[in-house]
Amino acid sequence: MAIPTASKAPELASERLQRIVDRVAARRKFGHAIVGVETDDGFRWKGAAGVANADGVAMTPETPFCIASVTKMYIATLVLRLHERGDVALDAPVSHYLGAERVTGLHRIDGVDHTPEVTVFHLLSHTSGLNDYLEGKPDGGASLYRRIIDGADVSWDFDDVLTITRDRLDHHFPPQDPDGHKRKGRYSDTGFQLLIAIIEAVTGGSFAQALETDIIRPLDLRQTWLPGKSQPLDPTPPLADIWSKGRPLTIPNAMASFNDLCSTVDDTQRFLAALMGGELFAEAGTYGFMAERRNRVIWPLVHYGLGMMHFRIGRLNAPGRRPVTLVGHTGATGSWLFHCTELGVRVTGTVDEVTARAFPFRFMPKVLRAVAG
Repeated sequence: MAIPTASKAPELASERLQRIVDRVAARRKFGHAIVGVETDDGFRWKGAAGVANADGVAMTPETPFCIASVTKMYIATLVLRLHERGDVALDAPVSHYLGAERVTGLHRIDGVDHTPEVTVFHLLSHTSGLNDYLEGKPDGGASLYRRIIDGADVSWDFDDVLTITRDRLDHHFPPQDPDGHKRKGRYSDTGFQLLIAIIEAVTGGSFAQALETDIIRPLDLRQTWLPGKSQPLDPTPPLADIWSKGRPLTIPNAMASFNDLCSTVDDTQRFLAALMGGELFAEAGTYGFMAERRNRVIWPLVHYGLGMMHFRIGRLNAPGRRPVTLVGHTGATGSWLFHCTELGVRVTGTVDEVTARAFPFRFMPKVLRAVAG
């Protein structure tokens, strides 16, 4: 497929993209929208619309925002860097790094504890069978995620994650064979909280320190940080609010507990370019291993590698009526960071709306068509 024509008609492409962003931000339930686009042939654009917070501060292309589960790409990168160094084996059980006593009983089915079978690879690929601690519903109550989007600013730590997961025993399935042809996957935030704990156990430092040492400082990401646990290298404009059905959420405790990064269009684009370009790994094949399409996780068009989604856009919605694939990640706040190999396009951004987790999958085709003309 031909490289997008955006660099040949940059003003036209920019106008198309800004119109799209303006229309999205004008929707009733969205407070704002921000989008950044880069192509292999040199076109760069970023735009924003709407208000960043309840005080009416304008959303700008430089405004930092919560990237939510896009953070899983950063977590997976850290784990694979440790794997390259020989500090983490992907086929090693989780208990090897966290201790059998700490994780025992985490994955039980019909009275049988499958926790010793759960490996680092299972966590990275969402094939562990573990419940999602955020989505699990306690008897007679709402899930933790539902309480948060309804406005409850609660906090929790890793031990709470383990407790919640142990208490929800009815949705587990056995850990999957990594070499199987019909692997069963289920998206699980629990798995990536376990990966963070493994990073901390192996490095002897915090997750924030690992991010700073291996990603943030080497790439000079000036406006990327963990809320409540680190600060950006440079002062930033006010962080954009997260919204729920058109109203801003004030949830600093929950934001710190999620272990999700805040960042900007420029920093997320820099991270993705470095990840794809081999700057973050010592071995040439590690990124390809990370991005390899493996198993269906969310819905028929979305598959998962190791900390990376594969989203296929069919020919009816793709530029030029030719199917393309986006590789990257989305977040529950309507955030995204994707690369389209066929078109040579990298796209990042968010609408910061917790009821819009499926929005990026509908929005990406529009952006790609605008870029490709």
